Amino acid sequence: MFGYIKVEKGELLVREYEAYKSIYCGLCRQLGKDYSVLSRFILSYDCTFYAMLLMSLNRSCSGFESKCCRFNPLKKCTYCKTESDSLSKAAALSVISAYYKLVDDINDSKFFKRTAYKIVKPIFSMWRKKAAKRYPEIDDAVSTMLKEQIDAENYPQCSIDRACDPTAKMLSVLLENEGRNDNEKKIFHQIGYGLGRWIYLIDAVDDLEKDKKNNNFNPFNSYTENINEVINTNLSASLGLAFDAYELLELVDFKGIIDNIILKGLPITQKQVLDKRKD
Repeated sequence: MFGYIKVEKGELLVREYEAYKSIYCGLCRQLGKDYSVLSRFILSYDCTFYAMLLMSLNRSCSGFESKCCRFNPLKKCTYCKTESDSLSKAAALSVISAYYKLVDDINDSKFFKRTAYKIVKPIFSMWRKKAAKRYPEIDDAVSTMLKEQIDAENYPQCSIDRACDPTAKMLSVLLENEGRNDNEKKIFHQIGYGLGRWIYLIDAVDDLEKDKKNNNFNPFNSYTENINEVINTNLSASLGLAFDAYELLELVDFKGIIDNIILKGLPITQKQVLDKRKD
């Protein structure tokens, strides 16, 4: 995960933003509890969204509590309490994703960065083994994604669709597993595929100039004419796929926040990345 799934703070009610922060802080605390203090540095908006979606689906939020912040003892934070393993599952996804992202970075980086990544790899590996033991289905999905991603990027005529397919399938599998019936599984599969496709592509756009400079793979490298149109078309089509499926999903808890992310946060993030590219 890459940190692009964010709320549009200005469009949230105050109580909604406080609830969102309580899940974010709750995931931070869960990471420290399940893995280590250091694992809190990989806290992401994407996995916060994943935790919130699971809690909304299971209606497992049992209230909120105020406690001292683990990073700043002089500050108090509000934490979301849950009767399910939603936060634990999101914490596992965080460390598993971080480990495989590190492995990918080692393969793509030059000597000094690669050496630095190798030094910290044993710590990430320890976290990943612990998470995989508890949630093997998450580790299977992410590790399969990385293998397929490497194969796709090494393919001489790798298309945009082929390049983003591994990430799209990974997220579709993770969300589909949470469906309570066949209909919900189909909806989650579509949401995950569209959202996973968009995440891969928005990250590719964000890294396009850097990848060109470092001679790294990027699905947009081969485009010289109408590249902005190609980028916008693919990103909007991916969001549209997720939007259409999301409208079929019946949620109650945190619906206002999830609506904000899907309908406002993602399009605004897309616009910001595209505007940065134009600048």
